[in-house]
Amino acid sequence: MMTSQKNITPNYLSAICSGVISFTLSLFIFFLKPTWWVGVFALISIFIFCFFLIRYVVKLFIHRQIKLIYKLISQTKASKREEFYYKNLLPQKSIEEVRIDVQNWADQRKMEIQKLHENEAFRREFLQNLSHELKTPIFSIQGYVETLLSGALSNPDVNIKFLENTSKNIDRLVNLVDDLDEISKLESGELKLSQINFNIQNLIKEVYDSLYLKAADKKISLTIKRGCELPINVHADKEKIRQVLINLVDNAIKYGKSSGLIEAGIYKVEGKKILIEITDDGYGIAEEHRSRIFERFYRTDSARTRKVGGSGLGLSICKHIIEAHNESIHVRSTVDVGSTFVFELPVSVKLG
Repeated sequence: MMTSQKNITPNYLSAICSGVISFTLSLFIFFLKPTWWVGVFALISIFIFCFFLIRYVVKLFIHRQIKLIYKLISQTKASKREEFYYKNLLPQKSIEEVRIDVQNWADQRKMEIQKLHENEAFRREFLQNLSHELKTPIFSIQGYVETLLSGALSNPDVNIKFLENTSKNIDRLVNLVDDLDEISKLESGELKLSQINFNIQNLIKEVYDSLYLKAADKKISLTIKRGCELPINVHADKEKIRQVLINLVDNAIKYGKSSGLIEAGIYKVEGKKILIEITDDGYGIAEEHRSRIFERFYRTDSARTRKVGGSGLGLSICKHIIEAHNESIHVRSTVDVGSTFVFELPVSVKLG
């Protein structure tokens, strides 16, 4: 059976070349001196000489080429140990094995380049969004202050209103900077968690109470699902989880329908985990947006989401807080049906 072209070795190549050369020369010698033993001796001796010569040259060439390839891959000067590896081990690899190594290296470089392009695109988009988020309140503040300085300050019909609007835009800037600072600390690991045991249902009720007036304005009911009332304790950073729940419930209120419903579900799952769901019957999230809603400043509907306010960082903060607990947060959503945000937390641990 013939050797596959993909697995040709230096020995096989040397044998083929030596066989052709020795057979040709031995025929020529036999033609000059037609004695059978002379022809056989010439065939064997020429074959052996050519075989070792060709194999040496081929291996030397391959070794040098492979050495260059692996130096290119590692992009470093070879140490003595690596030189020994190149010299004594690499030639034992087939060309196909080296090709696979190089292909894997090329694929890895391609993925790294693609990741760099994605990061660059994300950086540009982030800076554009940040610029927009900053410009809106800054321009509003600038407009109100200039109007007041131009004479409106002495006009009792507008001065208080303009100052109140200026104050609201300043609060928006402060909240944006605070949110950015918190995300930065979460990403860098500077923000340490203070994990304790606490009742998750009680925390949800506290969050509902803090957002009751906002929900009441839209006649939205805030409830815990039937069957989920049995007290369950979790082990987590209570204030950070409070922040997650506030962001999720607040978003559900902002983008929910009037006279709607927001429900919290709490379930024990296999292992030492507690699953928490925040479900609404609002407008839902289109499929093309669901994979990106946890990105900083990403908005599914720029006009509507900026109108209802917020920094655009709430869900991103939720994601980082949950990930800081070594868990993940997900969303299920259907347009005009509603959305469900799901995350897990560790069950409470016994102290002492």
